[in-house]
Amino acid sequence: MDKKTVVTGVIGADVHAVGNKILCYALEQAGFNVVNLGVMVAQEEYIAAALETNADAILVSSMYGHGEIDCNGLREKCEEAGLKDIPILAGGNLVVGKQNFEDVEKRFMAMGFTKVYPPGTPCETTIADLEEILSKS
Repeated sequence: MDKKTVVTGVIGADVHAVGNKILCYALEQAGFNVVNLGVMVAQEEYIAAALETNADAILVSSMYGHGEIDCNGLREKCEEAGLKDIPILAGGNLVVGKQNFEDVEKRFMAMGFTKVYPPGTPCETTIADLEEILSKS
């Protein structure tokens, strides 16, 4: 696999940094070029970074439960910016309260996300999925 570039960060007003750093480390160890935007990242920042670095994918993290709100419209903004087919993956505590993950996943897929992960998903799962998705592009 050629070294692929992924843009990652924690969306919205979320300041949970530890999981993001762990994921970035795991991605780097797996051979990815990682552009880590850190915490409190706006949708437009993901898009600008993806355009600037010619990224192969965007990974969105959210731990404070407002990911569904913060992620709404991201696919449309990517398409408007010329990132029509870029894979977008999201994971963490994406919604407030305990909700059936299958329902959460359906809502995110309907928003145009490529893959969605529940809390506690191992980095290895995300990396394997990302490698499979990018091998098809």
